[in-house]
Amino acid sequence: MKNKTVSAALIVTLLGLLMGAPLAAEKPLSRDEALAAIKLPFPQTAAAKDYLGLTGQGSFAISQIKAQVVIIEVFNMYCSNCQREAPRVNDLYRLINKDTKLKGRIKMIGIGAGNTPLEVEVFRKNFQVLFPLFPDEDYIIHKAFGEVRTPFFSCVKINADGSLKIFHSNKGGFPDAAQFLKQIVTGAGL
Repeated sequence: MKNKTVSAALIVTLLGLLMGAPLAAEKPLSRDEALAAIKLPFPQTAAAKDYLGLTGQGSFAISQIKAQVVIIEVFNMYCSNCQREAPRVNDLYRLINKDTKLKGRIKMIGIGAGNTPLEVEVFRKNFQVLFPLFPDEDYIIHKAFGEVRTPFFSCVKINADGSLKIFHSNKGGFPDAAQFLKQIVTGAGL
């Protein structure tokens, strides 16, 4: 019986590695300076650039996003929990953009841990994600976040001086988009 348990655990781990799923979380990001060092490629679409308030090309820092708060979802295309959570995440996006007091003040982005641009695009299309998603093929951003399990949410306040402050992190999904948004608004002091 013990050999079957060990074999089953080994198979699950190997399948996860082959499918690009990150391993267990070690230590979620809590250092604001590490977050400030993250650079993302400029979005390819005008709609995504407009949503984030970005101009230019190359790469950008999270502090350049025109918002007071940025909700960052770390996901993986092959993660069944991320797939299951996608409708609630879309609900969160819709709630933010329906609220005239929050629209423009809170923005959302997604980071595809271990995902190629093609995989990120497939996830976006399959789950009708309306906010910008970015690939993290080599797990560089995922490592900066502390090699967290997916999905993982980090809520960041962009201060007037451009510095960043992580004020909320959420391991795993959330049961209700409205309740999660309330936590974010309270935590950010909006």
